[in-house]
Amino acid sequence: MEAPVNSQDAPTAGRNVALRWLFAPVPLGRVAAFRTLVYVFVALDLTVFTPWVRLHANTPGELYEPLLVGRILPLPTPTHFLVWAVFWALLALSLAAATGRAPRILGWAVFALYFEWMIIAMSYGKVDHDRVGLLVALAVLPTIGKARFGDKSLSEAAGWALRVTQIAVICTYFLAAWAKLRFGGIDWLTSAVLAQAIIRRGTWVADEIAVIPGLLIAAQVGIMLFELLSPLIFVVPQRFRWMGVAFFYSFHVMTFSMITISFAPHLVAMASFLSLERVRPVEWARRRLRRTEVAPEPST
Repeated sequence: MEAPVNSQDAPTAGRNVALRWLFAPVPLGRVAAFRTLVYVFVALDLTVFTPWVRLHANTPGELYEPLLVGRILPLPTPTHFLVWAVFWALLALSLAAATGRAPRILGWAVFALYFEWMIIAMSYGKVDHDRVGLLVALAVLPTIGKARFGDKSLSEAAGWALRVTQIAVICTYFLAAWAKLRFGGIDWLTSAVLAQAIIRRGTWVADEIAVIPGLLIAAQVGIMLFELLSPLIFVVPQRFRWMGVAFFYSFHVMTFSMITISFAPHLVAMASFLSLERVRPVEWARRRLRRTEVAPEPST
């Protein structure tokens, strides 16, 4: 006969389940690959994806309207020296951090500098919401310590870091839907939001789709449902979760093909869902080198 369940134990059991989910261990090799991806992207973001941030080096200080966090800390008004100092320091340190060496020191330094870089970028009237997941990833990666490519050792610290990054990624979707409903109301579903976006920056793909009656309205309804239901990815069985993540990526591929909005930082953070421990560049390079060494010389 089973012992009766004490009702006072139910909250404790629930907390234990939540903690096991939040700290579910993952291979350290997954973190090693994810960390390299994130830090390499930071360098690319500085030089390729958002080079316009450097223009704020010559922007008059009176146009600087810092975000709330920039007023609370407070952070200095960007100057020519400050912008370029942050740029070069962040570029060098992010490339160094991508090697996996000194993960805590370099990791915290990259996070602090990129945080300041985002304050500089978003304090002149334009605020992007595609960097939440990346900022969270930069904040939690230094807490893990050393991790090597291909390392199959399980780590709760690594599991927590990737989980909170995943939560930030999904919050980006869900809170985007909440913002649409908060500021646009239910009328957002039947508005001309997509039509205006296509007029401003649409591609030939968007031009072909826009002429189909009712399709843009259906797309807006689909976007809203997708964003509101995105948290369900956490209840999808692990062996099928990659399909949901693949759908997320395909959504952004379609978005870029229509209105050339890439959400690149968000896509990098979303890689926290993937089994990146299978990525072993050093081992691949060694195998390639061995094959080259043993390859027979061509006969003459």
